Amino acid sequence: MMGKRILVTTGGGDCPGLNAVIRSIVKRASQEEDWEVLGSVDAFTGIMREPMEIMPLNRSNVAGIHVRGGTIIGTTNKGSPFDWPVKKQDGTWDTIDASDDLIRRIQCQQIDAVVNIGGDGSQDISNRLFKKGLNIIGVPKTIDNDLSCTDFTFGFQTAVEIATDAVDKLVTTAASHNRIMILEVMGRDAGWIGLSAAVAGGADVVLIPEVPYDIEKVVGKLKKRIHNGKGFAIIVVAEGAKTKEGEVVSAESSEVGYKNVRLGGIGYALMEELKKRMNGIGMRVTVLGHLQRGGTPCAFDRILATQFGVKAVELIKERKFGRMVVYRHPDIVDVALEEAVDTYNLIGPDNFLLKTARGNNISLGD
Repeated sequence: MMGKRILVTTGGGDCPGLNAVIRSIVKRASQEEDWEVLGSVDAFTGIMREPMEIMPLNRSNVAGIHVRGGTIIGTTNKGSPFDWPVKKQDGTWDTIDASDDLIRRIQCQQIDAVVNIGGDGSQDISNRLFKKGLNIIGVPKTIDNDLSCTDFTFGFQTAVEIATDAVDKLVTTAASHNRIMILEVMGRDAGWIGLSAAVAGGADVVLIPEVPYDIEKVVGKLKKRIHNGKGFAIIVVAEGAKTKEGEVVSAESSEVGYKNVRLGGIGYALMEELKKRMNGIGMRVTVLGHLQRGGTPCAFDRILATQFGVKAVELIKERKFGRMVVYRHPDIVDVALEEAVDTYNLIGPDNFLLKTARGNNISLGD
């Protein structure tokens, strides 16, 4: 068999486990004769830059990286080839469809296949590029666990561990000061991190995007925990949680090429609303933010990411392009990219983790 060239990209937000996938792809590809693995720096941006920023990936420079967070080839959530930012002569920015140019550049590098590691936005790009003729394989990555075709995405379990550890620490300081502690975690549309951390940490209230909350219901729960200034409570709130009126705390981003509204701040907004209704009770907010994305991946995420890397190379060997690697316990299989991005993995009303939270007297504010 003639040698092949594989291009690896990591797109969207970083998360623990990306380096483990890269390492696994390289180690599996090295078992084939004359296979070469390259990395495009900062997702597809590396291919589009002049000069191109492509780095060789070999057993030497991926050795031991599975324990490191982040990605050695960099990532960005502002580099979609279908909405490529370009600066106009007047100094303002616009976007163009640069996908044909991207594919041409990839072909000129004699690349046989692309492995695109990313979340729902990245896999939508993978699907659109595949429809334009690019040989591409998707690997699902997101701490939000919001891709519906896989039981879990790598990065999620590590984020839950970090959030749970934060709940555990807040319990002791909340109890010492008779305070209400609000922990804001990530979760734009899906509340998996918040719900999981609330159940694991034994929170009193958890607010997630899928269950709009009534502030008066939250207050009612808190008053059962605090009497005459004594007692404490823990609230876990996802950044995308919304009121029963549909309000979300967000702001427009000024970053060129960034398409989403910027979430964050609901923890402080919630505290202000609670202060109006619970006068005299001490409250504090902790925003985990990007702490959830950083650091060493847990064992589960390292294993899952490593399995994904091996499967991606096997799909290339079988020439099964336009597919995304997925975890269907206990197996690592694959689905069409079209199916992978069709629906979000949201927490439904009959989800057993949700039922577990309710069964343990955790209020969802509804």
